[in-house]
Amino acid sequence: MEKMKIEEVQSTTKKQRVATHTHIKGLGLEASGKALPFAAGFVGQVEAREASGLVVDMIRQKKMAGRALLFAGPPGTGKTALALGISQELGTKVPFCPMVGSEVYSSEVKKTEVLMENIRRAIGLRIKENKEVYEGEVTELSPEETESVTGGYGKSISHVIIGLKTVKGTKQLKLDPTIYDALIKEKVAVGDVIYIEANSGAVKRVGRSDAFATEFDLEAEEYVPLPKGEVHKKKEIVQDVTLHDLDAANARPQGGQDILSLMGQMMKPRKTEITDKLRQEINKVVNRYIDEGVAELVPGVLFIDEVHMLDMECFSYLNRALESSLSPIVIFATNRGICNVSQTYGPAEMIQILAIRAQVEELVVDEESLAFLGEIGQRSSLRHAVQLLSPASIVAKMNGRDNICKADLDEVCSLYLDAKSSAKLLQEQQEKYIS
Repeated sequence: MEKMKIEEVQSTTKKQRVATHTHIKGLGLEASGKALPFAAGFVGQVEAREASGLVVDMIRQKKMAGRALLFAGPPGTGKTALALGISQELGTKVPFCPMVGSEVYSSEVKKTEVLMENIRRAIGLRIKENKEVYEGEVTELSPEETESVTGGYGKSISHVIIGLKTVKGTKQLKLDPTIYDALIKEKVAVGDVIYIEANSGAVKRVGRSDAFATEFDLEAEEYVPLPKGEVHKKKEIVQDVTLHDLDAANARPQGGQDILSLMGQMMKPRKTEITDKLRQEINKVVNRYIDEGVAELVPGVLFIDEVHMLDMECFSYLNRALESSLSPIVIFATNRGICNVSQTYGPAEMIQILAIRAQVEELVVDEESLAFLGEIGQRSSLRHAVQLLSPASIVAKMNGRDNICKADLDEVCSLYLDAKSSAKLLQEQQEKYIS
């Protein structure tokens, strides 16, 4: 009898892209603010992490707005990692906007405009409003078609019938065709929990009803409970937006006139500039909302790497922007200038960092290979040693193994040079190149 062939089905769960600093999960501090030697993806840099922890506390207490912080040191000493650690500690509700100094040099947009756009991306606004809404699980979604008024063979949507269900009951609503467009944009389907604003017709998909949590779904869905109360109700809506979101939405206003209604009209990023006059008008509205207690300002973090690329005009502009009442916390990072690095990585610390990176990239590396990578890191740089992991894993698989061994690393080292060796080779053989 022929043996039945059984193959393991690969999981359809989407893998998260592993980036340079994926392993950083925070600053690795105790509740007292003291840095743990090995935590949250960090190894070493104890004093810098403790200082960053104080900055996080000041941001949370809203005592850091309008101030700037500078991280200086050679490449590979953890400047970007510290900035991302601060971002992780602050959480998703506090805006974190990273940029590189060279971004300001564009043929289309002024330098100061690029800076202002990123500054406003780093300033959050938490808006709370009591709104009249229709909320529930979608039980029916039926668009009604009619003959096109323009003639021809096409048909147009005249209205849409939607059924909403809560714990207390159900309602059937007849909605305008413009709301049907919003439902399609939000990708609403039967079984989703949504709310529709009564005044503006804005639609928000909250998630999938937990009644469907047992069904086989290829996508990782967020399941939410069936809403309580009546379908038609007053509800406090909390929305986190940035000042740049408001700038973009108001550049082409549509729908309702209140701030929250404009959130549904987010445009795609444009190359054209948003005027200072528009920003000033938005600032007036934002300040009024803050004074009335409707909104709360959430100063975020603007991280500018390679800050040595900025010129005098940019620094003057940043200085003026930081003096504004609506300003974020700015973190600069540079690898130029004369500075003392309080701590560099020793062999043992390098091996620990490499082990963390291997774990994040789901690679199996034996102790001998980690020690060899640590030697490479000491000789060249930690960054080069980390970058050898991925090609070494491919070489290992080509040789029929799942784990990386020293022979794989030897082969990869013979193929790729680090920055120092490359520069030395170019200098030695410069007469062979076209000048």
